[in-house]
Amino acid sequence: MDPKLINDCVHCGFCLPTCPTYVLWGEEMDSPRGRIHLMSQHVEGTPMTPEMAGHFDACLGCMACVTACPSGVQYDRLIEQTRVVVEQEYERPPQERAVRGIVFSLFPYPRRLRMLRPTMGPARRMASFLTRVNPSLGAMTALAPRVERRERLPRVVKARGERRAVVGMLLGCVQREFFPQVNAATARVLSMEGCDVVIPPGQGCCGALSVHSGLDKQARRLASRTVRTFRKAGVDTVVVNAAGCGSSMKEYADLLGYDPGFRVMDLSEFLAELGPVAVRHPLRRTVAYHDACHLAHAQGVRAQPRELLNGIPGLELREIPDSAICCGSAGTYNLLRPEAARDLGDRKAKAVGSTGAELLVSANPGCTMQIAAAMRRAGADIKVAHTAEVLDASLRGAEL
Repeated sequence: MDPKLINDCVHCGFCLPTCPTYVLWGEEMDSPRGRIHLMSQHVEGTPMTPEMAGHFDACLGCMACVTACPSGVQYDRLIEQTRVVVEQEYERPPQERAVRGIVFSLFPYPRRLRMLRPTMGPARRMASFLTRVNPSLGAMTALAPRVERRERLPRVVKARGERRAVVGMLLGCVQREFFPQVNAATARVLSMEGCDVVIPPGQGCCGALSVHSGLDKQARRLASRTVRTFRKAGVDTVVVNAAGCGSSMKEYADLLGYDPGFRVMDLSEFLAELGPVAVRHPLRRTVAYHDACHLAHAQGVRAQPRELLNGIPGLELREIPDSAICCGSAGTYNLLRPEAARDLGDRKAKAVGSTGAELLVSANPGCTMQIAAAMRRAGADIKVAHTAEVLDASLRGAEL
């Protein structure tokens, strides 16, 4: 924990109304400035107690406080540094260690996720039993979407018409295994907008989940492998369609201590910069766009997705109330802190329902699963799509 970064906080309180856990519980130590106070205590010699670790664990890492802070406090860096310290110094209870062991030996590994998929159907039928055994196991079964088929992508998807750019594409872990249609739509949209899309084989996890959870060694190992993969592919831009992945990859230089040699851009950010050439066909849909925290707060990408959606004829875009408040997904948060995540998911579902939109658009797989599950609990099942899928349907003149 960097004392200089800690001392940037003047405890003004502008962060309080944007912090999901403070909104839920109203506890000072579960606000950004409260957690910074705990960081200061630890730096000054207070040991990492279970209570202190609990307040740090309760943070979603949504970075809404970074957007709200008038003093430029780098809470994003502080909480990531703090999570590493927690993992090094705090002895977790056995059951908690077991759950975290399952999560972090499974989710950063696409092949293991693929093996898990066939078990999800039977697991859903046992959801209530699994929840009683352990809430985290119940959350895993409730969140997982039904995957109809796996879509294989070639190593290179050629540009249609004049080639305007050559980009690499990250497949991701959860995105690849649970939302393969999003990756397929992403590749088609980039191709139709004049890009050669290079999809290197052997891609693994980018390290985002590990970074956000203080698993420093695992994060560096996975990030280094990702850098080698895209350097070998010879691309100077890597397009990412998952907000959490893009956020972490943009910080590779800090994590690894060297420049990865390519720039990382979110899909919407890249397309807005490139500019449209493909014809948009009308989509008569009312759409609510959800700001994923690691896109809006961590990357500062807010206008570009709205610009792309507003460029589709016939589409009506509606804003979600309190859009800056996290949905409760936050990487692995909804698995490790399922009760708090459920409360935030229900709050977000109510806000989405108030828009009256028939389609929810999100740019992060975790958010998609979290909000869809909350909408089902509320009895207001809503169709959910990624920005890439909406654009793909418009460019192809297809139904969505």
